[in-house]
Amino acid sequence: MEILDILIIGAGPIGLNCALEAEKNGLNYVIIEKGTIVNSLYHYPLYMRFFSTAEKLEISEIPFITTSPKPGRQDALEYYQGIARNRSVKINLYEKVVKLSKNEIFEVETSKGNYLAKNVIIATGFYDIPNLLKIPGENFPKVKHYYTEPYPYANQKVVVVGASNSAVDAALETYRKGGEVTMIIKNSEISKSVKYWVKPDIENRIAEGSIKAYFNAEMQEIKESTVIFKDETGNIHEIENDFVLAMTGYLPDFDFLKNSGIELKGESLVPAYNPETMETNVENLYLAGVVCGGKDTHLWFIENSRIHAEIILRHISEKI
Repeated sequence: MEILDILIIGAGPIGLNCALEAEKNGLNYVIIEKGTIVNSLYHYPLYMRFFSTAEKLEISEIPFITTSPKPGRQDALEYYQGIARNRSVKINLYEKVVKLSKNEIFEVETSKGNYLAKNVIIATGFYDIPNLLKIPGENFPKVKHYYTEPYPYANQKVVVVGASNSAVDAALETYRKGGEVTMIIKNSEISKSVKYWVKPDIENRIAEGSIKAYFNAEMQEIKESTVIFKDETGNIHEIENDFVLAMTGYLPDFDFLKNSGIELKGESLVPAYNPETMETNVENLYLAGVVCGGKDTHLWFIENSRIHAEIILRHISEKI
């Protein structure tokens, strides 16, 4: 079996950047991706716009051309998938890594085969595992942890849980398509991280009563036609409900990281790695992108983790 210089897990923007850096350094690599190219971006809301401008989303100094001040989901898909196509990046799609183990080199077991590699880069992001509410009724079909577009919720009673960008976008778009929206927010205000051009919109809609919002509130139970929540005074409310959009964030695959031998530290389960090399406590096993933040998924994003590819490949090249 061929021994790869590098096996990259994940074909998101940072995984692609790692592949391009590997090519620059003349190293033999392959990306293993469980879905399509930039799979997480593909599953973003259809009309999502990035906070960052196009040049801050660029990888490998390849221009990101768009007429929009803030690129949207489709712009990003065209850009990143276009790079993979035009640069003939070596990617095996719809193949999931199920086990990573190491003797002298890494043995990687996937849903379709096995690989051997001297180095492995985990660039899997955090969009695969919803941060669950952990309350009765969360398994009802009406509960959605991923939001795509507002049209299914027209003329429906919709509870949106959360107050960050995904929750705010879902609430505003659903309201404007005729949904009756109630937001259940565990904190005392809309998140300060919400896009600056959107935050006044949601605050004004709440102030005028177009969107109901309960702050310092907590979901208690989801029933077939109602939801139960506790408000900031401790009073319990039960309201009619057709859909729950639980926009409570997502988590890295901690089980996979732990089973790969990576130490997870503190309450946030931050993976152990050297920031100067991005190498974990497992020799020749690296992390790249938002997976580095553990539960603190707001710490890393495309704009500030693009540099990980160059750091990792510099370190690998010095050893080979």
